[in-house]
Amino acid sequence: MTDTAPDMAAAVPFVDLHAQYLTLKPEMDAALAAVIAETAFIGGARIGAFETAFAEATGADHCIALANGTDAIYIALTQLGVGPGDEVLVPALTWISTAETVSQAGATPVFVDVDPHFLTMDPAHARACVTERTRAMIPVHLYGQAADVDALGAVCQDHGLHLIEDCAQAHLTRVRGQAVGTFGVAGTFSFYPGKNLGAYGDAGAVVTSDADLAARMRMFANHGQRRKHDHQMAGLNSRLDGLQAAVLNVKLPHLPAWNAARRSHAAHYTRLLAGIDGLRLPEVRPETEHTFHLYVVRTDRRDDLMASLEAQDIGVAIHYPVALPDTPAYTAYRGAACPEARRAVGE
Repeated sequence: MTDTAPDMAAAVPFVDLHAQYLTLKPEMDAALAAVIAETAFIGGARIGAFETAFAEATGADHCIALANGTDAIYIALTQLGVGPGDEVLVPALTWISTAETVSQAGATPVFVDVDPHFLTMDPAHARACVTERTRAMIPVHLYGQAADVDALGAVCQDHGLHLIEDCAQAHLTRVRGQAVGTFGVAGTFSFYPGKNLGAYGDAGAVVTSDADLAARMRMFANHGQRRKHDHQMAGLNSRLDGLQAAVLNVKLPHLPAWNAARRSHAAHYTRLLAGIDGLRLPEVRPETEHTFHLYVVRTDRRDDLMASLEAQDIGVAIHYPVALPDTPAYTAYRGAACPEARRAVGE
C-alpha cells in the first residue's frame, strides 16, 4: 500500500526520513557501500538474511522478500488458486492495492464496510457478503490497528475461505502477543519508504507457515524458476534487490523501539487532544498492540482543521479521500453498501 507523499517543506513535516537516516548514518552508509563494492545488486546473502530475520520477527516459518507490497498480495492470491469466477472480500477503506490485485488475478473484489470504531473490515458485513463464489478475504490492518482477526477468522473457517492479511501498515502489530500476518494462510507487507519499516525505494514481502505455499510463491516471484533456467511455471519478476535488503537489515533491529515510540507519542497526543469538541481520536482494539503507522483523527470540520494546521506549517494528509467503490477504477461497484467507509472518508 502506498501513502500520500509527505510535505517535506513543512516546518513539522508529515514524515521526516532524512532525520531518521541521520540516526543510522554510519551503519547505513557502510551497508550501502558494501553492496556497491561487491556489486551484490540482485540476490545474495543480504536478501536471505532479511528473510530469516523478518520471519523470526513475525513468528512465521517462511518469508519471501519481494519487489513491493502490491506484488505480495497478487502472488499470494494466484498461488492460492484465486482467479476468474472467484470473489474476494476486501475493505472499502484502504489503498487500492488490496482490491486491484484481486482484479489483476481475474477475480472480483467485493467491497466490505468497515467497523465504525476501528475502521477495519466489519466481520458482520463480511459474513453477509459471502456467496458460493467467495474464495478469500483480505482484511487490512489499517493505520497499524489490527483488524478483528478472531471474528474474521471465524467467517473464513465457516465458509472455507483463504485468509490473506494485508499488513502493509502494521509491521509487528500484535494481538495477544501474536504478530499480524500469522493468523491467516499468508500475510503481506509493504516496505514503502514511509512505512514503520521502510526501504529506500519499493520493497515488500509475504510471510506464511505453509511450506508448499512458500515454495510456490518464491518460484512464481522469480520467473517461475525452481533453479536457474528451470522454469516450472510462467511467473513474474518481483525480487527484493540487494540495496533495499541492506537498508532493511539495518532498520529491522530498530523497529520494536520505533513502534514503542509511536505508541508513546500516540498516547501523548490522545492526552492532549482529549475532550476537544468535535474531534474523534483513534481507538485501540482491546488486546492489541497498535503500531500507529498513522494517528488519524476524525471531524466533520476536516477541511477547516487541515487549513489551520497548514497555516501553522504543520504537515497533514487525508487517508483516504475516497472509498474504493467510489473511485473511477471501480465505477461498477458504486452501489456497494458501505456507509461507514463513506462517512469516514469525509471526516
